[in-house]
Amino acid sequence: MKIGELAQVAQCTVETVRYYEKEGLLAAPTRTAANYRSYNGAHVDRLRFIRNCRALDMTHQEIHALLGLMDQPAGDCSGINQLLDEHITHVDVRIAELSQLKQQLSELRDRCQSEQAVDACGILQGLASMETEPKHERHTHLG
Repeated sequence: MKIGELAQVAQCTVETVRYYEKEGLLAAPTRTAANYRSYNGAHVDRLRFIRNCRALDMTHQEIHALLGLMDQPAGDCSGINQLLDEHITHVDVRIAELSQLKQQLSELRDRCQSEQAVDACGILQGLASMETEPKHERHTHLG
């Protein structure tokens, strides 16, 4: 199948297919005599796997690691378990960060409970006077 067909079957764009090839997540296809890319069922399966990993917010590095482990079917799955445990930890950290963000936004929203002139808006005053915390190092896979 051609790249457009693969993209359609995998429910993504042609650019996504090319990008994953360039990143080494998807193996380069064979070429036809006319130099068109020619994909097969293995490409479909791998692309779906990659897309499912991305839907779970996994990084390309994590996906590379999973694909490497998947390509060694006789090995044990302890590396897969460890990778997923680490990803769950990253998700927990991100949830805590988002909870803190929600709290800050809620506190700002509480500063303005009625419509009034913009120059008297508690939200804008709060944003203008809010002390920004130094950017702390994130300990997640997102950086």
